Order: sequence, then structure tokens, then C-alpha cells
Amino acid sequence: MQRLVLATRNAHKVTELQAILHDAGLRLELAGADQYPHVPDVRETGVTFAANALLKAHALAEATGLPAVADDSGLCVDVLGGAPGIFSARWAGRHGEDRANLDLLLAQLADIGDEHRAAHFACAAALALPDGTERVVEGRLRGTLRHSPAGDGGFGYDPILQPDGETRTCAELSAAEKNAISHRGEAFRGLVPQVRELLG
Repeated sequence: MQRLVLATRNAHKVTELQAILHDAGLRLELAGADQYPHVPDVRETGVTFAANALLKAHALAEATGLPAVADDSGLCVDVLGGAPGIFSARWAGRHGEDRANLDLLLAQLADIGDEHRAAHFACAAALALPDGTERVVEGRLRGTLRHSPAGDGGFGYDPILQPDGETRTCAELSAAEKNAISHRGEAFRGLVPQVRELLG
């Protein structure tokens, strides 16, 4: 069976991506980057989600000799001009400190009324082959930012984004509910036909 490498060492994200790709009917062996400890982490020097996703996918494909998929995603707040955007994971200064990032953003928006708290999660999903072939698909999940976190599921900013048409935050949705509407789900489902086309 063809192996497809996911450019993340985050076990939670590997599980989420495996569920999305399998639900979309993709029958490939999926492996996280943690199975390739010799591959160094890639510096995300791009200025767009797509650029960062491609950097990671190409680096992993080159290092492993296998097709690789990567994503870059974040929260874009309208009143902040799209920030934190590509800096979402390190908004409070250090990469991956979810609670610090969330608390800082809520503090920055403390005086902003509900009518101005529109935001969206954005995701770029990239596929790269060892020969340099690449594809990118983007997805979005629009919603409104709550004033305080709610829910224990998900990660990152999930506890404060309430998707349009929902009464719950992303962190209050089940994994299946979230995957069905999420920015990452939309992007990776859109990438599935490209994977099929290139990998057969």
C-alpha cells in the first residue's frame, strides 16, 4: 500500500488528518513525521499559509523519498486585519503555548463588541512528491469569537471560535462534527482528488 507521510509530529493532528482522509475515501497508509526522527523540523519562513504548507511538504518528501502532505493553519480575526494569521501558534511569543495564545488574544479583544468579533480559521493543505510536483488546496471556517473559552475538545483557539450557524464553540463539537465543517477538513477533502490523481 502506498505510504503518505503527514508533516506533523503532533499526534492529535495526525489522528485528525487520518480521520478526515479516511472518511473522504482515501485508502493509503498514513504515517506521521514522528516515524522519521532524522528529518529536521522546518522553519516556517513563508508569509502565507500556502507557502508554509509547501515548505513543510517539500522538505518531508525530499527527506523521506515519499509523497508528503502538510498543512499550515491559523485564526484570522477581522478587526485585527487578519492577525494572528500565520503567527497563530506563537502569538504570545513561544510556539505551541495554546493557553497563553488564547489568553493574549482575548485580552486584546476585551473591549470589542460581539458585532465586531467575526473571525475565521484558515488552512492550506499541500501535497508534495519527491519529484517536486505540488498541489495546494485552502479551506475556511467562519465564525464569531466568544468572550471566554468553552469546551474541552480540539486544541488551539477552538474554545473561542463559534462557527456560523452553531451555538457551540469548536471545542464543544465532537471530533466528527468538527471534521465535517472545519477549515482543515475542507482543505484536506479538497486535496483528496489531487492525491488520487497523482498517486493512483
